[in-house]
Amino acid sequence: MAGRINDDDVKAVRDAVPIDAVVSEYLQLRNAGGGNLKGLCPFHDEKSPSFQVSPSKGLFHCFGCQEGGDTIAFIRKIDTLTFSEAVERLAGTAGITLRYEEGGYNPSNQRGERIRLVEAHKAAAQFYVEQLDTPEAEIGRKFLAGRGFDQAAATHFSVGYSPAGWDHLTRHLRGKGFSDKELITSGLSQEARGGKPIDRFRGRLMWPIRDTSGEVVGFGARKLRDDDNGPKYLNTPETSIYKKSQVLYGIDLAKKDIAKSSRAVVVEGYTDVMACHLAGVTTAVATCGTAFGTDHIKILRRLLMDNGSARVIFTFDGDAAGQKAALRAFEDDQKFAAETYIAIAPDGMDPCDLRLAKGDQTVRDLVEPRTPLFEFALRQIVSRYDLETPAGRAAALDEAAPVVARIKNSGAQHEVAVQLAGMVGILDTQFVVKRISRLAQWARNNRGNAPAPTRGSAARGEILAPVASSGGPALNLRSPAHRTERELLKLALQRPELVSPAFDAYGIDEFTAPPYAAVRQCIDEAGGADQATPDYLTTVIDIAPNDTVRALVTELAVEAIHAKNVDEVYAGNQLVHVRLRAVERRITEVQGTLTRLGGLGSPEHVAAVQNELWVLQQYAQSLRNRGAEAL
Repeated sequence: MAGRINDDDVKAVRDAVPIDAVVSEYLQLRNAGGGNLKGLCPFHDEKSPSFQVSPSKGLFHCFGCQEGGDTIAFIRKIDTLTFSEAVERLAGTAGITLRYEEGGYNPSNQRGERIRLVEAHKAAAQFYVEQLDTPEAEIGRKFLAGRGFDQAAATHFSVGYSPAGWDHLTRHLRGKGFSDKELITSGLSQEARGGKPIDRFRGRLMWPIRDTSGEVVGFGARKLRDDDNGPKYLNTPETSIYKKSQVLYGIDLAKKDIAKSSRAVVVEGYTDVMACHLAGVTTAVATCGTAFGTDHIKILRRLLMDNGSARVIFTFDGDAAGQKAALRAFEDDQKFAAETYIAIAPDGMDPCDLRLAKGDQTVRDLVEPRTPLFEFALRQIVSRYDLETPAGRAAALDEAAPVVARIKNSGAQHEVAVQLAGMVGILDTQFVVKRISRLAQWARNNRGNAPAPTRGSAARGEILAPVASSGGPALNLRSPAHRTERELLKLALQRPELVSPAFDAYGIDEFTAPPYAAVRQCIDEAGGADQATPDYLTTVIDIAPNDTVRALVTELAVEAIHAKNVDEVYAGNQLVHVRLRAVERRITEVQGTLTRLGGLGSPEHVAAVQNELWVLQQYAQSLRNRGAEAL
């Protein structure tokens, strides 16, 4: 075995490679003040950045998970390397030749496994690029030209060609000093019947797949000949350096522009990434033979800084498979703070075909956000049912409601619930909102914990925006509505058992004063009044988005409840008063709509509005007559 790396060389490597330059290869860093930089920690999931880098000290530290250390420690942790492998990686970047205490210079065949596999892929990528110029590769060059890619495009993306023979690459890499075992472990070769290695990729167009730092870790290979019995696309098998669920094709080229613009475009294939970049959409990336999932989200979140103004645009084919992919992506939507959209080209063309048919500008126009992903997903669900019948509307709601209930941000959840009522054609919006609220509460109860608080999501229509100023809007405590809302919130904070579980079904919009609506949202994000625990108040206070809301929560938690007997009867009266005023407000709105329609609306539309008005009026009367029993 090679000896220990010379201490002076280790120090030279540590000093030669700035830690902020290394960390920036994996995540976006922003000024944190005091000469430090901050970003989203790559070692644990978080909503706001607690990971800090000190360029002057050459150190990093995460205040969330407590990971920390120098440049070498960062590389070891993020790429799962040994100490020697991390030093060797950084030495290669800095152009430093390492010395070893026992045995002089380190022979290449004794270097760490990961370093050797990466070097094998780098040599393979160069070999494939050179092969694209050979006469045999004319079929590959024609394929690229037929999709609008010239030699310059192939060079920019390092597209290559794997010869059709059995072992061209294997013999080439053997000549470079790589062992048969290393070639098989890397996935570049595979064992033949006699146990000898042969090339895994033969007679195919080759795309190198790089990790965030720019190192080649795998390949995507496209078949070119009819006599090739393999799949249309063949990818490197899972290895210690290539996990298909943890790589995005094009991320090495797109990462700087993703961080700069707070925008990422997710397409479906290698040629789509090429087409987008050449058309000027330089934030495009693609998955590699697998669906877009949680690990891909982690990569993009670190680059987007996960702020509420960031955007992720998915482009999927308009066919059934593309729609299925969009629905899968929506399942992970809530793991982003970024807004998510979907873009589907006319006639269902992918970006590569679109560029070829209509030019670069059309590709740029395609990825301008059009339809929110949640809206597309819900419309796909709803479209499967006959909304002309009560049974069809009920069935559509049955399938769609649990999807909306998974939205963590209660403000966004309420807004989407209202939109769902419109999509399905149910005029009793509050019925849909209440049902989704109850489903969300049930889901939280069965997970055993409350959803994580969501911040920085003003772009999702969060109700906290109106109270962001230092003082907040003034409250008119002479208003019966405001007084009742205040009493109900005090009960929810001080005596939650008296208002549960009914209180948790109340929407944010049932509180007319924005500060009270903000407190209502904090209670929801803390798990709801029905799930009150010994540290319930502390949780509500901690979730508050700013000092104004935090102070109001504290105030409501200590202010005396204005009743001689604070019991279920008093609590029920406050619940009824708040709900009744919300229903009466809605009645006024619907009456206004009916007045505006006059004789201009269609008979069906007028009848639907009249029906909603009748239902609301009956509910209001029931609240007046039966009180809390009608809730």
